[in-house]
Amino acid sequence: MTPTLMRRLVAEMLGTAVLVIFGVGTVLAALTAGNGELTYPGVGFISLGFAIAVAVAIYAFLAVSGAHINPAVTFALAVTRRFPWAELVPYVLAQLIGAAVGSLLLVASFGTRAVDMGSGATALGTGVSYGQGIVAEVLGTFFLMLAIMAVAVDRRAPKGWAGLIIGLAVAGAILVIAPLTGGSLNPARTFGPNLVQTLFGGDVEWSQYPLYVIGPFIGSAAAALAYDFIARPRDVPEPEPRADDQSMAEERGQRPEPTE
Repeated sequence: MTPTLMRRLVAEMLGTAVLVIFGVGTVLAALTAGNGELTYPGVGFISLGFAIAVAVAIYAFLAVSGAHINPAVTFALAVTRRFPWAELVPYVLAQLIGAAVGSLLLVASFGTRAVDMGSGATALGTGVSYGQGIVAEVLGTFFLMLAIMAVAVDRRAPKGWAGLIIGLAVAGAILVIAPLTGGSLNPARTFGPNLVQTLFGGDVEWSQYPLYVIGPFIGSAAAALAYDFIARPRDVPEPEPRADDQSMAEERGQRPEPTE
């Protein structure tokens, strides 16, 4: 039975909150351990934190909502006709709310130190132009979405690996673009800390926020379209329902749902 829209929205909200708490939370932890200074080895720990958070969210909520936990992913799936446009706005709102809730919980945990350290908000690196930031986010999100298409969307993918591989893709992208943009890859991940930082009177570069929307949306859509063109996942036929699924469905008087 397909989960209701409300259940899926709650799953997206919780999944994005998990991403922020244990992903952005590692940013605050690294800054705390470094007395406000973040070194490149610290970026390595941050990428690991995000990888684990993403993997847990995917394994927890993939069967409920698809575990998009990222407006750019939802947009790319809608562009490739794998997700209804009518549900795009509700999904994105749920993700933004989840990110805000996660950021609030981080402030509740770290206290005013979180605001003093920027709440884990992303920002352009020193000397990085707006255009360079967009390109970096496009490249990082393209890499991430390729992984998503290959291990979570394509029916030919081996089962059970989605969370691990996608988490590692997030980590790999962060390792490359974090010095340039903070390694967002996700408009919700940037929105939550920005909003909470603003609410608590901290400094926020809202003028940079559009690049964290434009870059990921372009990168994710381009990757999904490129994967469809090159790998042709739609040419793979729907798998036949197993015999046990057929018999159970007949007992319930229902048509069996196809296995993924």
